[in-house]
Amino acid sequence: MNTHPSAPTGPILVVDDEADLRALFELALLREGYAVDTAATLAQARESLERRSYAVVLTDMRLPDGTGLELLREHAPLSRDTRWIVVTAYGSAESAVEALKAGAFDYLTKPVDPRQLRLVVASAYADARNSPRPASHSATEAPQTIPSSAVTRAAPGDGAAQALSRLIGRSAAMVSVRERIRKAAQSMAPVLILGESGTGKELVARAIHACSHRSPGPFVAVNCAAIPEALLEAEFFGARKGAYTGASQDREGYFQAARGGTLFLDEIGELPLLMQSKLLRVIQERCVRPLGATQEEPVDVRLVSATHRDLATAVRLGQFRQDLYYRLNVIDISVPPLRERLEDLPLLCAALLAKIAAESGFPAPPKLSPASLEQLARHPFPGNVRELENLLHRAVALADPGVDGVLELDLPAAAATAPKVPLAQAPSAAAALPQDLTAWLDEQERRILLRALEECHFNRSAAARRLGLSLRQIRYRMARLGLASPDRDPTPETDDEPS
Repeated sequence: MNTHPSAPTGPILVVDDEADLRALFELALLREGYAVDTAATLAQARESLERRSYAVVLTDMRLPDGTGLELLREHAPLSRDTRWIVVTAYGSAESAVEALKAGAFDYLTKPVDPRQLRLVVASAYADARNSPRPASHSATEAPQTIPSSAVTRAAPGDGAAQALSRLIGRSAAMVSVRERIRKAAQSMAPVLILGESGTGKELVARAIHACSHRSPGPFVAVNCAAIPEALLEAEFFGARKGAYTGASQDREGYFQAARGGTLFLDEIGELPLLMQSKLLRVIQERCVRPLGATQEEPVDVRLVSATHRDLATAVRLGQFRQDLYYRLNVIDISVPPLRERLEDLPLLCAALLAKIAAESGFPAPPKLSPASLEQLARHPFPGNVRELENLLHRAVALADPGVDGVLELDLPAAAATAPKVPLAQAPSAAAALPQDLTAWLDEQERRILLRALEECHFNRSAAARRLGLSLRQIRYRMARLGLASPDRDPTPETDDEPS
């Protein structure tokens, strides 16, 4: 056991009441070149933390005289340069989520894989090295050499500022989003980004990556709704040569491609239940098994996901796993729709017009007239910032060459008011309320689906596009409501789904 004083980014403290496990952790870390102190109880750990500073604290959740969570809550606010890793029992998802919400950098699940231990500690150690150092130290303190196994990460710099600057707006809502991004980037806790389509959820994910210690690593973005169900496992986890027809060589999956960086799973709510259970295992075990492989491989990724759906409702309806939802929703960031931050319109328009001008090769970006800005402020923007960009592209493309530098916006007739979709046979205000709301809603959905299918000659892909659904979603709804195609040859379907 190392007892020499060290700089705050030097030693590691291992807290575990099981002597053999404590010795195993200590030996594994000493072999990697770290300085290690150990403690068997909460009281011993408190004494060690009062005596010196640590780069990383690795603590078991259950201790004879308390819990690791108590230790974390007591000392994390006092030692912001320390990264905390909590060891939980197998299957205790609630403990891991609670620890991450309390400020833990990461967690490990028993039995701990030595490879995963090295990866998580190296990541935490590197992040501690990049945190701001105190202005002065005791004369007895000496700097700790970085172990060769610990990968050095660049501190957030210009890349982080640039990524945050892409989230344009000075409204209170956007200021809050940027502040939450800065806080979320400091740990390895999974992040769930919530927001309507077109609000900029991927920009938020990229900003989290850019502000984190993983910024030098890859950022891999995946649209879960755009991957055919039969290919999901191979795309996510990779495949070995010969695993399926056409697999002529080994290929990496998204988890391997994002090694050392961030994996962004967009539209996570569209994953089928079977794939949700496989994703949950990867999050818990930090390992993937490529298709056709017999051994699991450790993975080292930060997971960020996003959805426009209400996952809490999907959990209640049995469409999304509750345990996966709690794993993903450790930190949530809600991106506001454009209609709730209209004060940001002038800044957004200026930035988007500058981008359009640069892409089109214009010498100077055009400007919107005050009347056009007022017209935009009255628009409901169901498509949010993406719709605004499309409207400005249209305005630039149709601009009168004789008008110098000022755009007069001409919104299409369909965009003048918010789209209204009437409910089939909705009960009037004077009518009695339905006694069984679920059955009534199912009947309305059944009628809408039947109408769309009949108008599209029972081509489910075409009907799905009419209703803004994916092919997978309309199949699910038809099966749930007991709708079947008639016994005649329909128009050929395709597996293309809207992204």
